[in-house]
Amino acid sequence: MVSTDRFLAFAAMSLLVIVIPGPSVLFVIGRALAHGRRTAVATALGNVIGSYVLVVAVAVGIGSLVERSVAVFLTVKLAGAAYLVFLGVQAFRHRKDLKASPIGAGVTGSPDATGSAGPTGSAGAAGSAGAARGDLRTVLDGAVVGVTNPKGIVFFAAVLPQFVDHSAGQLPLQMLLLGLVPISIGLVTDTLWGLSAAAARTWFARSDRRLSMIGGAGGFTMIGLGVTVAATGRAD
Repeated sequence: MVSTDRFLAFAAMSLLVIVIPGPSVLFVIGRALAHGRRTAVATALGNVIGSYVLVVAVAVGIGSLVERSVAVFLTVKLAGAAYLVFLGVQAFRHRKDLKASPIGAGVTGSPDATGSAGPTGSAGAAGSAGAARGDLRTVLDGAVVGVTNPKGIVFFAAVLPQFVDHSAGQLPLQMLLLGLVPISIGLVTDTLWGLSAAAARTWFARSDRRLSMIGGAGGFTMIGLGVTVAATGRAD
């Protein structure tokens, strides 16, 4: 299907592109600073899901349309930028809601989302359901950013097709398999970035005031990222 030399060459190309921090990395860092480790990991997962949606789009032919059409590309890029700014504004607005005490929430006997102690009973079930919904929303936020990432759009639309073997046939399947390479690399690196940022946030969390400041910084990071994505040229 996909020859070993093509696979390794694409893996090397993917690594070179991914190690350079782009919108997805900065977004994960911003979310980690604003909300902590759990949100960072869920955001990284959402990012790679969104990125693989781009791989699927390229495999079925949509990616080339986006890459060639300036209008379509700008629409996708600006939509992603606007969403980043929205998330950043939300994080900044709610920065004072962050408290040092809930950092360890989720362990047995700690307060749940409703303010009642203990994870058991109806209150504990409600808290677990709320956490699950929150995690799903975080993954979806990450997926939206991943699928509208200009760097990902150009990379998958312009670079991925160059590594398929036309003589072997089944080009869409080759692209889907090759696409797993940068997705796997991105999941590892984005998670590491997020966990590192969350570790710094934990130190700030010893003080409500410092935690509020770092939450605001995370919001500003996402706002700045959104503005940067909107202002970048077609090459980005």
